Amino acid sequence: MATIDIAAAKAALRTQVYAARKAAHGDDGPMRAAMAAAHLMAEIERLGLADGATMIAGYRPIRTEIVPDPALARLHAAGVPLAMPVVVAKGAPLSFRPWAPGTAEIEGAFGARIPADETAVVPGALIVPLVAFDTRCARLGYGGGFYDRTIAELREANPCLKTLGLAYDAQRVPAIPRETTDCLLDAVITESAVHRGEGAPGQTPGQTPGQITDRPARA
Repeated sequence: MATIDIAAAKAALRTQVYAARKAAHGDDGPMRAAMAAAHLMAEIERLGLADGATMIAGYRPIRTEIVPDPALARLHAAGVPLAMPVVVAKGAPLSFRPWAPGTAEIEGAFGARIPADETAVVPGALIVPLVAFDTRCARLGYGGGFYDRTIAELREANPCLKTLGLAYDAQRVPAIPRETTDCLLDAVITESAVHRGEGAPGQTPGQTPGQITDRPARA
C-alpha cells in the first residue's frame, strides 16, 4: 500500500473510531476507566513494575481519551514514581517531567495539562493513549508521530521498555494500516481485559496475537 493510501486509510479509520470512542466515553465512562485501572494494575504487577523501582509515565487525557486517573492514583498509592509527557516541538520525541497527584500544572500543547516543574526524567514504562488498536497491538494515534518517535528512542536506550496502551473496548479494530515507523505496543488494556501483542511479555508460543490471555478480577 502506497504511503498516501496508508495516510488516507488511517484518516478514515480515525473518523470511524472517534465516534465509537465518544460513545464509550459518555456511556459509563468513569466506571469503564475504573475497570481498566484494575486490569492495568494487574498487568503492571505481573510485569514486576509495581515495586517502585521503575518510573511509569502516564498522560493527561484530551478529547474523549479514557481517563487514566484511577490507575495513576493506584500506582501513586503503591509508591510507583510517575511522570507525564511534554510536547517539545513538532517532529521531536516527547520529553517527560515528574508528576504526582496534586502536582502544579500548566497548559501544554493540544490543551493537555503538563507539570510546571521542568525537571527532565526518563521513564522505564509508558501508559499510552490512542485512537485505535488492533489484534497485534498496533496503535493508531492522531498522526503527529510523537509516541512512535518517543518509543523508538526510549527502546534504543532501554530494550526493556514496557509500553501499555489504555483504551476502551470500542477502540479495537481488526487491523490498522502500518508504516515502517509505526511502533507496536506490548499490550493494550481496556475495561474488559489485557490484550497482548505478538512477542509481548507473557505471550505463549503459538498463541494468536492479540488474544486475551487473562481477565483479572475487577475492582
